[in-house]
Amino acid sequence: MSIVERKERQRAERYDLILARARELAEAEGWDAVTTRRLAGLIDYSQPVLYSHFKGKTEIMAAVATQGFEELAARLESAMESVSGHTDALRNVCAAYLDFARSRPVVYEAMFVLPTGIKFASEETPAALRAAFAVFVKALGPDRRESVFLAEVLWSALHGMVVLMQSERIPAAGAEDRLDILVRKFGIDGV
Repeated sequence: MSIVERKERQRAERYDLILARARELAEAEGWDAVTTRRLAGLIDYSQPVLYSHFKGKTEIMAAVATQGFEELAARLESAMESVSGHTDALRNVCAAYLDFARSRPVVYEAMFVLPTGIKFASEETPAALRAAFAVFVKALGPDRRESVFLAEVLWSALHGMVVLMQSERIPAAGAEDRLDILVRKFGIDGV
């Protein structure tokens, strides 16, 4: 391994370490606790080293969010592929989305709640976010009119459910019933 390759590998490892520590700190204390000073201390590097990877906290959250989009897209694609029927596929995709949000609340917050500068529905949208959205479009079925708009409304409804459950404004206990209603409205009624 050449010196250049070793330095590139070390830089990539440091990048991953910064993101892992940022997620861990956010999970323990919330995103407000994540500062470049605290992260530099947690990774045993100086703040200038951290700034050589990220301009600041917003870029760190955006990187965590991008990793989240990659994981979400993989989960949604897997949920889509695990069944054959349209309604089952739609339900599985929606359930996978809700499960992701439940199991990764800090990452979900970085992805969809906090200001990260990530562009949605634009030329600059990350590939993983586009892939996740494409699964919703596909799950709605090929014969649907306005499938992109339907997918946006479906995603919005799921996001609303997540935020309301996470903030305890609606009880988590009714999540399956709400999901069944949502899938029926989008799957059978033809919206």
